[in-house]
Amino acid sequence: MAAGRVGDIAALLEEEAFFSQCAARYRAAGFGAPGAAEERSWRNSWPPLFAALVRAGLKDLQVYLEYGTPGGGRRLDALLVGVGPGGKLILVVVELKQWQTCRILDADRVMRSDGLVTAHPAHQVAAYRSFFQHWRPEGAPGLDVRGVVVLHNATADEGAVLAAGVGGDVGIPVVTGQELSGPSDGLAGLLCCGNLAAPDAGQVAAFEGIRWQPSSRLLDHVGADLTGSRAFALVGDQQDAFVRIRAAASRYLTAFDAGTAQRPNGQRKTGSGAIVTVSGGPGSGKTALAVRLLGYLMRRHPKAAPRFITPSGTLRAHLLDAVRGHLAARELFPAVGSMRGTARQTGALVIDEAQRLKRSGARGVPADLAAVLGQVPLAVVFLDERQIIRPDEGTTVEEIRTAARALGRAHHHLELTGSFRCSGSAAYTAWVDALLYGTPIPWTGHTGYDLGLADDPFQLQDWIDHATAQGYTARTSAGFCWPWTRTRTRGATTLPLDITIDVPATPTTPARTWRAAWNAATTLTHPHDGRPLAPHSQLWASHTGGHQQIGCIYTAQGLEYHHAGIIIGPDLTWKNDHWTAHPQHSRDEALRHLTPDQYLPYALNTYRVLLTRGTHTTHIHTTDTDTHHLLQQLLPRRPEDASECKAAPPIQM
Repeated sequence: MAAGRVGDIAALLEEEAFFSQCAARYRAAGFGAPGAAEERSWRNSWPPLFAALVRAGLKDLQVYLEYGTPGGGRRLDALLVGVGPGGKLILVVVELKQWQTCRILDADRVMRSDGLVTAHPAHQVAAYRSFFQHWRPEGAPGLDVRGVVVLHNATADEGAVLAAGVGGDVGIPVVTGQELSGPSDGLAGLLCCGNLAAPDAGQVAAFEGIRWQPSSRLLDHVGADLTGSRAFALVGDQQDAFVRIRAAASRYLTAFDAGTAQRPNGQRKTGSGAIVTVSGGPGSGKTALAVRLLGYLMRRHPKAAPRFITPSGTLRAHLLDAVRGHLAARELFPAVGSMRGTARQTGALVIDEAQRLKRSGARGVPADLAAVLGQVPLAVVFLDERQIIRPDEGTTVEEIRTAARALGRAHHHLELTGSFRCSGSAAYTAWVDALLYGTPIPWTGHTGYDLGLADDPFQLQDWIDHATAQGYTARTSAGFCWPWTRTRTRGATTLPLDITIDVPATPTTPARTWRAAWNAATTLTHPHDGRPLAPHSQLWASHTGGHQQIGCIYTAQGLEYHHAGIIIGPDLTWKNDHWTAHPQHSRDEALRHLTPDQYLPYALNTYRVLLTRGTHTTHIHTTDTDTHHLLQQLLPRRPEDASECKAAPPIQM
């Protein structure tokens, strides 16, 4: 975002225009608009760091502020580049923190003085160091990588608390503001720069010319993990599709090398290519195939620098969680906002949940996807057109086919027709599609799959709690029909109970109100001991405690769990033999302004997604009396054994 010699940048910090220019470069780099807190951190953290560097005699080192790794997976606060005694380039990663005090919770986490639980900053730096170690391509200049955490507001005693929790094998020192303002003798050593000389212009150019690529060892390790995971096993038409995509990869990637496929101006050399679209309904195994394909491409076509992109933040969070044992693997799953930049760096791009891509309003494929299709030799796009849930999202196979034709690219379409989610029950997914898009039909049952109707949300929650106690993953999701309080008071140990459903009296129970919380926007931890009380929304479906919150379409789409509870809210009701939409009951600002007819297809698609998350069981509750009556007719009442939770099959996403 900003680069130059330390002394030159130190002088610029005196000028107000410098920070405005940094904000503009930040946006141009694809990081979005910097928030007030981000800009405040620049103004608070950069001056003490640069003052110390200048006092330490390091004004001629090269420095990069907000240095971004490929795909925008990480942003380093500051990166110093110097030359060691043997002439080798030395990188020093600097993590800047405005903290004063913190409490060590365990080997990986600390609790700040404001109650926020976060990763230990030394481990953050270790992950950055791992990136440079494992993404250095063959032929690049030799590098050594160091790191330091700077607490510029802390005393030496306060910094000692953080340093004590690092662990002796990490090798990341903690330097405090008190030490930065101390005698200049030894200051360079504290900042891990004690034996560094200034790099010359050629050395700086050599560093800036490095195209960071994952090492074959990293690709092999991550690829083996993904390929060997039971969650991504392939059967049936998944395997057939895999074989056909492998053939396309062999044709278009065998002679491709992402490291030599760039022109000096950054534009990709033109050449032939192919676009493969893979469609399929819920549980057809699209994500399992996509991830397995990535693992294969990593191991068989490493020079193509394969990447995996999804517009689903929830799915990306789960994939990053799956490879968390590899500190340098994050850049293999770049954020969707960096799609165009990623296309210039890769020869093979796997795009999952493509129906969630943002549209610009124009006809045809979304602009970012169009740019990718014209550059990447092999693009494999996974989508389900009936999972388009917002008017500003979506693409179709036909739109991609038309784009491929216009680009002169080969197009192949593959369709997954199997069902691996609902205990392999194509009968259940067919029943859901008939319910929502055709003529509702009675459920006649399917061996191994349980479909039921809950009379009230209390009954639904009891069932979810019981399944969780038996060791299954069980979650309740609902239409976005209630407010969602995303902020919470400091020190809170509970989430706001935003969802309220009035349950009328029965001959045996009085009238009562069911209350529940949406999934947590950010992880809720105990303010005293840091115990996780509620997982981050993106990990709601899999992490401990998620069953106690209610998920929505954005936290459930693309994922699955053994037992699914569904609440159909007042935004979709059945009356006079057809579905009627009520956008005024939606809390999604992108949908509330639509007419009922415009809102209806998005509501139907939303509930189709929610109704097809359960691998073993689905129980439904609806807040509307007429809709409940319809489901009573379709789901014949039978004796229920609340304690019965049958064994579930292996999960397939």
